[in-house]
Amino acid sequence: MSTDLKLTHAARRILDAASELFYRRGITSVGVDLIAAEAGVTKKTIYDRFGSKDNLVMAYLRERDERWRVVVERHVAAAADARGAVVAVFDSLEEWHGANADRGCAMINARAELSAPDHPSRALAAEQKQWLLGRFTDLLAAAGIADAHGNAVELLLLHEGAFVMTDVGQVGDAIDRAREAARRIAA
Repeated sequence: MSTDLKLTHAARRILDAASELFYRRGITSVGVDLIAAEAGVTKKTIYDRFGSKDNLVMAYLRERDERWRVVVERHVAAAADARGAVVAVFDSLEEWHGANADRGCAMINARAELSAPDHPSRALAAEQKQWLLGRFTDLLAAAGIADAHGNAVELLLLHEGAFVMTDVGQVGDAIDRAREAARRIAA
């Protein structure tokens, strides 16, 4: 699923420029003219490499999702035990938010902007959230927690709520509070 292996140098510049612009300014407000100017390429090069703006949007979201999953898995792998791995997902959220996500979740932002029910970004966003739910379920099961799936749903809600409240700024310690709640669930 790695996007980086297939990209030419020009495509990499396009994707990097588009990713920054889409996240900072919003997908619908960024046109291919601006992406081309920022990447130092022509519009034709964008269409030659990606086929359409929608394909470029999907490449942006897929790559961002890949990077997020790597951060989660690194934190999970570093945990001392299975219960700690559950809590480590919230450590990854803190790292991700601080370094990559000061404008909220790119998947949810894309879902809000690209509201057509058949837009492929909607399925990708749902896939990411399903992956996280499955990851929580697996971690809880490995920790021997009863009703792993039911508790995983609660952890997913805590995770997503902490992300939103940190982004909105209404609860300054939202991730810390969610991590403590996760610690209680995994106890």
